[in-house]
Amino acid sequence: MPFERSFAPRISALATGRLLAGFAGAALAATLAVPASAQVTKIQSNPNALILDAVDVKAGTDTIYLSGQLAAPLDPAKPMGPSLTADDFGDTKTQTISVLNKIKTILEARGYAMGDIIKLTLFVAADPKLGKMDFAGANDGFKTFFKTAENPSTVARSTFQVAALVAPQYLIEIEAIAAKKK
Repeated sequence: MPFERSFAPRISALATGRLLAGFAGAALAATLAVPASAQVTKIQSNPNALILDAVDVKAGTDTIYLSGQLAAPLDPAKPMGPSLTADDFGDTKTQTISVLNKIKTILEARGYAMGDIIKLTLFVAADPKLGKMDFAGANDGFKTFFKTAENPSTVARSTFQVAALVAPQYLIEIEAIAAKKK
């Protein structure tokens, strides 16, 4: 007990001092902080490249993260279910366009545009008809949305070949991140 009593006031004073110093530092930082201007800077060393090198998103920027999206059936009247085949969804290019249209719809419903996308992650499965991943088809679908007259910008992007997606009829799944000035 004597040991605890002798150090308790020092420990308490030390903790209180650190706590007050932390509050004072935070208050000083808040007082001296210059409001950050929200901005998104897309970085591309080669203007002819299909994708960006990087994207710099500053504080104060609105950001939305989209879960992986899959293609819709070519015939919207067909109900989703296990009876659908890859032919019901099309090749990799067709599925890429379908998925990017879904992403566009989700973004527009929340006040974003395709030009606000900063990062895409593509998960591509092998096309059974080709026996391999159709990277060119994914790029062809991508090119209908980026570096176009309607949307001259592009995105940072990663593409991964995967063994399979959630069902064998799907050839591509795409995740998206979009950011814009508040």
